[in-house]
Amino acid sequence: MITGSLVALATPMHPDGEIHWEELDRLVDFHLDNGTHGIVAVGTTGEASTLDPDEHCRVIGHIIKRVNGRIAVIAGTGGNSTREAIELTAEAHKLGADACLLVVPYYNKPTQEGLYRHFRTIAEAVPVDQILYNVPGRTSCDMMNETVERLADIPNIVGIKDATGNIPRGEELIQRVEGRMVVYSGDDATAADLMLAGGKGNISVTANVAPRGMADLCEAAIAGDRDRVAQINEKLMPLHRKLFLEANPIPVKWALHRMGLISEGIRLPLTPLDPKFHSEVEEALTSAGVL
Repeated sequence: MITGSLVALATPMHPDGEIHWEELDRLVDFHLDNGTHGIVAVGTTGEASTLDPDEHCRVIGHIIKRVNGRIAVIAGTGGNSTREAIELTAEAHKLGADACLLVVPYYNKPTQEGLYRHFRTIAEAVPVDQILYNVPGRTSCDMMNETVERLADIPNIVGIKDATGNIPRGEELIQRVEGRMVVYSGDDATAADLMLAGGKGNISVTANVAPRGMADLCEAAIAGDRDRVAQINEKLMPLHRKLFLEANPIPVKWALHRMGLISEGIRLPLTPLDPKFHSEVEEALTSAGVL
C-alpha cells in the first residue's frame, strides 16, 4: 500500500514552454532528499492537459528512471476518453509505474453508470494498481460514494483521491470501502482531517514547496498524533490557501521559481501568476520556513 505524502509534481518548463528535463531531475532529487513518500507524475499540477501524448509518457518514464525504485511513482493517465485512458495507462504500466491515477472524465459529464463502466473497463484492460481521482470542481462531474463502493470490488482499483474537501463525505467513503480500497486526500487544506479520520495519505500541491513539512504532517496524521498534526498544519496552512489564489499550478510554479528550483515556463492557456499575488505567496513561503 502506498501511503504518506504523495507530491503532485509540477512539470518544469523553459520560458518558451518546452519541458526542462534537467530541472525535472532537480525536483525529483529535491523530493528524494526531503522525505516525500511518492511522486504523482503528470497530474493536474503537472499540466497533463497541455502535454501531448508523447510528452506525457516521456515525463512519466523520465521520473521513473530518476527515482529508480526509491519511492513510489504514480502516473496520471486519466482522460475523458476511455480508449485514450487505456492507452496511457498501458504505456505507464510498461514504463514501470507503481500505480496509475485516473481522473473522473471531464466535460462530457457521464452518468454514474458510465463512470463505473469507464473505470472498470480500464482496470480490466491494464493489470496495474489504479487510483481513482474525484475532483468535481474541475471536471463538472461528481462520482458518488455509492459508485466508488461498487468499484472497490475490482481487485486492481486500490484507492481514490478525494479532492472534494468534504470531510463528512470523506469519512463516509472511508467506512464504505474499508479493507478494499484506501482513501487519499486531494485537498491540502482539509487533508489532515481526512487522514485523522482514516485516510492513508495526501496527493499534495503544497508538498512541491514544503516536502519535509508535508511528509511529517502525513506521518503524524496517519499515526493519529493530533497534537503534532495541529502544530505542523498551522505552519503550512498559509501555503494550503495561497497556492490556490489562481488556478493550480499557476501559484505553485511561481513559488518554485521564487525558490530557485525551476524556470518561469508555463503553457497557455495558463499564464504566470498575477504580480498582485506575489507578495501573498512569498509571505506564505516565508511563514512555512521554505524560502
